Formats: sequence, structure tokens, C-alpha cells
Amino acid sequence: MPAESAAEVDIPEGFELSKSRGPFTTHNGPVFRATGAGDLRCGIRVLDRHCNSMGFMHGGMVSSFADGALAWAVWHATKKMSVTLKLTISYFDTIRPGTWLEAHPEVISSEDGIVHVCADLLINGEKLGARADATFRTLRRTAK
Repeated sequence: MPAESAAEVDIPEGFELSKSRGPFTTHNGPVFRATGAGDLRCGIRVLDRHCNSMGFMHGGMVSSFADGALAWAVWHATKKMSVTLKLTISYFDTIRPGTWLEAHPEVISSEDGIVHVCADLLINGEKLGARADATFRTLRRTAK
């Protein structure tokens, strides 16, 4: 099956292809970000390649998507690159192909380069599919 390009993926209004994607996300995406000022939501259209043999989104893909959304919130709050120290995912529902999965990240605290952040991952913007909680460490390098 050919890989879908970002242009071929149906995305909700108010989102655009993420511009700061590394090779991993570029290969495994596409991932999108909300375009409104201060709107930190990230989204992904679940494609067949994101799914496990049972036909729903692979837990590792959910985790990877959540990690990226959380890192985006850390960058937005600190204007610094960061690394994940701890990531916990709680799964509440299966996420099927064709679903729009949306992360709603929120920074809980930031002190001395340690940032605590969480996100609800909503199926089609409504139903809770998963929740992510993480701790990040910011790096000295700041964004350009």
C-alpha cells in the first residue's frame, strides 16, 4: 500500500502540517498542529500504517504522537529544546483507522529546567482515547 502524503490526508480546519519535524516524525506522520495563537493542539489522522495487527492504532504510535505533542508544549512554554525523562500513557479506548486523534497538552509546572506536562488524547475531538503524563528536561540550546 502506498504511503499517504500530508496533502492526501483529510485534516480539520485550523490545523497545518507541523514544520518542525525530525526524521522519525516525518517518516511516521504526518503530524499536524493547530494554527491559532496559543492553541497547542496537535493532531494525526490515523492511517493503516499506524495500526497493529488487531486493526487499531498501535500503542507505541499513540505514545510517540503524545510525546511529540508534549514536547511541543514544553517548547512553547520555555522556548528551549527538551528531552523526555518520563512518559506514562493510560489507554482508555481503541483508536481506529480514519480517526482524527487530537492531543490537548498542558504544562503543569516548570522549574529549574524540569517541566511536567500532560495531555488528553481525544478521538475525533470528543472521546477520551488516552491520557499522557510526562516529565521533560530542557536543554541549554534555545530555538531559533
